[in-house]
Amino acid sequence: MVIAVNTRLLIKGKLEGIGWFTYETLKRMTINHPEHEFIFIFDRPYNQDYIFAENVTPVVVGPPTRHPVLWYLWFEFRIPRILKKYKADLFLSPDGYLSQRTKVPQLGVIHDINFVHRPDDLPWLKAKYYNHYFPRFAQLAKRIATVSFYSKEDITRSFKVDYDKIDVVYDGINQIFEPISEEDKMKVRSMFTKGAEYFLFVGALHPRKNVCGLLKAFDAFKSVVADGTKLVIVGGEMHKTGDIFETYENMRHKDDVVFTGRVTTADLHDIFGAAMALTFVPFFEGFGIPVVEAMSAGVPVICSNTTSIPEVGGNAVLYADPLKIDQITDAMIKLHKDVDLRTELVEKGYLQKNKFSWDETARLLWMSVEKSLQ
Repeated sequence: MVIAVNTRLLIKGKLEGIGWFTYETLKRMTINHPEHEFIFIFDRPYNQDYIFAENVTPVVVGPPTRHPVLWYLWFEFRIPRILKKYKADLFLSPDGYLSQRTKVPQLGVIHDINFVHRPDDLPWLKAKYYNHYFPRFAQLAKRIATVSFYSKEDITRSFKVDYDKIDVVYDGINQIFEPISEEDKMKVRSMFTKGAEYFLFVGALHPRKNVCGLLKAFDAFKSVVADGTKLVIVGGEMHKTGDIFETYENMRHKDDVVFTGRVTTADLHDIFGAAMALTFVPFFEGFGIPVVEAMSAGVPVICSNTTSIPEVGGNAVLYADPLKIDQITDAMIKLHKDVDLRTELVEKGYLQKNKFSWDETARLLWMSVEKSLQ
């Protein structure tokens, strides 16, 4: 069987949510199924680290696709030619983009459809593209995979897709995340916060992630708790970040906020491990990988009570309404002063995080591949 795969998000040093999903699942699937041939389709020169096994044939097809017009050209004109050239039996697209100009069966992984509910969070043309084409992709796909039952129900309802056509393949967790020693915690804090304890946010700087709300909540927290506690924000800028930095500039306690930008996976391991708690309160999330990463690192979690996050957090986190700043602040105050609660959430987190693994994600995605070929 020849499986052609959209691997355009496998970019060295720039893996984020869907990129990590692509990396972790394809690495396992190609190694576990040497009897099949995989055609990895890149939109730029690739890194050899992403050619996971001898049954992988890399193909570079330009131009680089970082704009809706180029998305259209790549998927509608370049991809069909590659599928025909290599006689593909299936086109697997881990980021959900499909082609309307091929008869090859297609499996799209639609992680979430936040753009349907929050189009104003995106640049106008991107929102237009997503809302025009993804309903079509959902209809023409032989099967769809998604990362939570929330997203499965959302896609079914919003795009009028048969519920049984969608397979849930939960995200996994990077195995490097684990608790660190008190000595290492002190070293990390010395490096990033001059030795102070800190709340942590991990994710892209994007309106959907509610960084503005978190900054306001932290400012209110500092007005009540007058100690050296910091807020560390890890992640790169994406869309419409003006409000985030305007909110930051208007903070009374902005000197206690540390923006690190993107960091290496090794540094992220350390930053997670030394945190007092993860504060992850987005408005909309298809899964919420940082929640599980924090659990694995032995760190308690404050997170949103909306969309897919309660499905991921279970009873192992402290919930807050992302629209209510006072609830986020109250949760921060509660965790800060209650050491026993932090310990309890960490213990529950260890149990909850065992529900998620990349091995299981890859196994379930492969089952979806097999169904797509029936």
